[in-house]
Amino acid sequence: MKKRRGAHTGLSAQAAERLRPRLDAFLASTDAKARIGFDPVEFPHRYRDPRDVEVSALLAAALAYGRADLFRPKVDALLKRMGPSPAAFVRALDVAGAKELLTGFVYRFNVGTDLAVLLMGMGRALREHGSLEALFVRGWTASGTLHGGLAAFTAGLRDVPMDGLRRALGPERGLHHLLPSPLGPGAAKRLNLYLRWMVRGPDAVDFGIWKQVPPSALLVPLDTHIGRMALHLGLTKRTDLTWRTAEEVTASLRVLDPQDPVRYDFALCHYGMSGACPAKTVPQHCARCSLLPSCKVGPRAIARGSVQI
Repeated sequence: MKKRRGAHTGLSAQAAERLRPRLDAFLASTDAKARIGFDPVEFPHRYRDPRDVEVSALLAAALAYGRADLFRPKVDALLKRMGPSPAAFVRALDVAGAKELLTGFVYRFNVGTDLAVLLMGMGRALREHGSLEALFVRGWTASGTLHGGLAAFTAGLRDVPMDGLRRALGPERGLHHLLPSPLGPGAAKRLNLYLRWMVRGPDAVDFGIWKQVPPSALLVPLDTHIGRMALHLGLTKRTDLTWRTAEEVTASLRVLDPQDPVRYDFALCHYGMSGACPAKTVPQHCARCSLLPSCKVGPRAIARGSVQI
């Protein structure tokens, strides 16, 4: 029988029963605290107030693209200039303050005007709704979908007067990359990463400060590392980094854990980031991997490389 178009082709219940204990052991063996310094989540961990956490986290997630050694200094410098309370800073931010903070700012696709929209949009959300969570939940509730909720969230953040910012800082350049609106078919990795930080936990990595959104509603923050690991473990057969693929990977993870499907994300992503599971398979790495019995690629790589297990 032909598969219905759009039907889930990921993990079966039987495969999940075999994979779950291996992934649980893999997760337990991951030293999450040691990896935080390699992750943009390090920045919100500097703060304790929930409003400072959600503001600093969104800034960090929005700029977390490209090489970490390039975006981390940008985030760090901005947060230092914003003072001890990022939330208080953005609540009070106006065009003159944005010009002082962001004149000359450039990071890859983004310039100062792009960042000013993000910061002033967060400030407006805090003044009008009390929290960034409230802004997200309003759109999520109205749309009934995570995609719709994120689309409304980015649209709300972008709802700031542009003429004054353009006069002060020049035209925007990569605003759609920073805050995509409309959201489109992409995986929205950085936005879903932000949601993971805010919603699940609290644990060594994630904060769990957004209480109105259940972890079961989250979508995996799909990037090249998670996409590769998902293919290797049979969580999907799709190779594109789209929202549809993120949904399929999450559907497989939901078979493993219906209440907290993205709890493996940090460990799997950092396993790929660390070089332990690179894009080009290294048989010696595969032979040492605790997930080898569930991997679709590792055993073949070992056989080709004639590596002893």
